[in-house]
Amino acid sequence: MKLKKWLLLSYLIVMILPIVVAYILFAWINSYNNDQKVREYFETTIELQNVKEVLEQPKLYHPSSDKSKIKQLESDQLSISLYNPDGLIIYTSTPGLSLTALGKEDMYENLYSLEQGYQAFTYRQPVFNKQQLIGFFHVEVARNEWKSNVFSRSLFMFSVFLGLFLLIYLTVVRLVNRKLNVRLSSLMEDMTVFASGKPIKQKETNNDEIGILQKHFYRMSDQINEAQETVQKEQRDKEFMVATISHDLKTPLTSIKAYAESLHNEQELSVREREEYREVIVQKSDFMKQMLDDLLTHTLLQSPSYELELVSVDANEFFDMIISGYEPLCKEKNIQLHAYANVSGTVEVNPKQMMRVADNLMSNAIKYSYECSHLWIVAASSQEGLPELFSFVDRSKLDFDQFIYFIVQNEGVGISETNLDKVFNPMYQVDQARSKKDEHGTGLGLSITKQIIEKHGGHVHVASNEDVGTTVLCAIPKQKAGGKNNNEN
Repeated sequence: MKLKKWLLLSYLIVMILPIVVAYILFAWINSYNNDQKVREYFETTIELQNVKEVLEQPKLYHPSSDKSKIKQLESDQLSISLYNPDGLIIYTSTPGLSLTALGKEDMYENLYSLEQGYQAFTYRQPVFNKQQLIGFFHVEVARNEWKSNVFSRSLFMFSVFLGLFLLIYLTVVRLVNRKLNVRLSSLMEDMTVFASGKPIKQKETNNDEIGILQKHFYRMSDQINEAQETVQKEQRDKEFMVATISHDLKTPLTSIKAYAESLHNEQELSVREREEYREVIVQKSDFMKQMLDDLLTHTLLQSPSYELELVSVDANEFFDMIISGYEPLCKEKNIQLHAYANVSGTVEVNPKQMMRVADNLMSNAIKYSYECSHLWIVAASSQEGLPELFSFVDRSKLDFDQFIYFIVQNEGVGISETNLDKVFNPMYQVDQARSKKDEHGTGLGLSITKQIIEKHGGHVHVASNEDVGTTVLCAIPKQKAGGKNNNEN
């Protein structure tokens, strides 16, 4: 139940239920009183008959007559007053009424009528002697028992009403505390713990407003934690990258300095040695330039605001161009190259960056291929253009309706399953030995490749098996008839 509805229902119960209980108690007391009134009325009527027989005697209304019979009737419950025809008191059992007289209107009002009041029953009747009015008698029968019962019942009713009201109030307070205060306090504690940087233990939530608030807070905390972890990871990657690049730059700089000093100081160097020294300096300089260029590209591609400038090109002509030119590199290692493109239609690409992708993938493939092995570089827009992929590559996941695939596959050392998820990390290299005799690159190649393909709206997948080889599949969105890639809305 929503919190708003629950609160409205609680308020309604607090307001209505006490009124209902009070009405029931009042009706019960009123019913009891009515029953008591009927019983008392008949009992008083019977008692009054005996009194009337005495008070109707005319001789009692002479001032000097004997009033002993009247005194015998008197009690704490019964009081009697006698009046002469003019309304003056002849006799009364009630102190303080001896000087009181009745007016004409009062004297003749409610005669022969048993009146039921809160304090007592009253009865007044004239007395005649041979058709002559000689006086009145006034009788009061106190209702002490009734008043006592009414008071006790009223006290009981008030106690029950107060008890039920307190019970309802405390029940509602307890429910409000459990449904509101406890949960809000728990949420505030979670917020305080989260603000202090400590982990919070998420609790089960309801579907009311506070539960929704808790869910939003937990979702926000998860997003903040994920963002913090991402920032921390990026910071660690940057620190690692700076440290690695600093280390990698230090080695060629040391070599360049050493060879340059030798060229300057050593006068007895032969012409061939001088050429070799110059060649080493140029190679080290090219390596440093490549490293800095990769670092700049990697940093630029990481920016969310950076977008590649894409142009529409003929797919078959473009991919036929970028897969060519790698035969000399493969011949140096006796690798048999299989390069072909079977692509139709047009595609939007950044030619310079796609050539960088091809260079990165081919340099890695050649580097880790066995001598006298086979290497494939293929662009295909259908199953017909695919080479014989390794058995561990799932061809069923290739979506040729949406993508053109640029594939590089080599036979070589492969990548272990534990390292397969790390190949796109910046500065990661499968060959951790990083022999400086044969420079292995900056470690940013695959990371840059992934970012370039993703900037094109595609994705990259790597499948590998140790001592078998590696397959890298780059999916690039096909261009729709309207001129936009399939991945664009």
